[in-house]
Amino acid sequence: MIDALFGSKTRVKLLHLFLNNPGKAFYVREITRLIDEQINSVRRELSNMLEVGIITSDSADNKLYYEVNQRYQFYVPFRAIFADERIEAASEVKSKDQWQEIIKELSGVRIAVMAGILVKGSISKVDLLLVGDISAAKLKNAMRQIEKSEGRELNYTTLSYDEFYYRLSVRDKFITEILNGKHATLLDTDNILKS
Repeated sequence: MIDALFGSKTRVKLLHLFLNNPGKAFYVREITRLIDEQINSVRRELSNMLEVGIITSDSADNKLYYEVNQRYQFYVPFRAIFADERIEAASEVKSKDQWQEIIKELSGVRIAVMAGILVKGSISKVDLLLVGDISAAKLKNAMRQIEKSEGRELNYTTLSYDEFYYRLSVRDKFITEILNGKHATLLDTDNILKS
């Protein structure tokens, strides 16, 4: 029945394979063995999925590898449908208070900015920018919590306060792209971003 909804059983098998293995890349012959389908139908569906953007491709060792695009707009709902274990689909609207509580638990954070997949309409490659003296172990734990509730890996960057202030003052491209695009400021203890 789900085959009829998604157009083909090969596409359904591919979605199941990719969405149950986020972060893992497969090459075509490997895929055909894993899902037990003909190579031509696999190639056709991979081409369709690449065009839509649900998977990405990269070549290495003279092979073309494919993996799920965790930044795809509908990644979380698709993962909720196709995952082997039960996964709660994350709500589209995130409460800023939830993020602030997780971030506030990190001592030393002076500035926290959300962008990328955490802010609707943002095209930034960075999802979370944290500035301050932050413990690596505490940061890893906090990011694990945020990624779990988001249902995907996040791209985050940490900078010392001095480095951030310098980059901001010289209008560093990396910082200005984040701050000029759609973003949400979670924490700004010194009100630097308001000026």
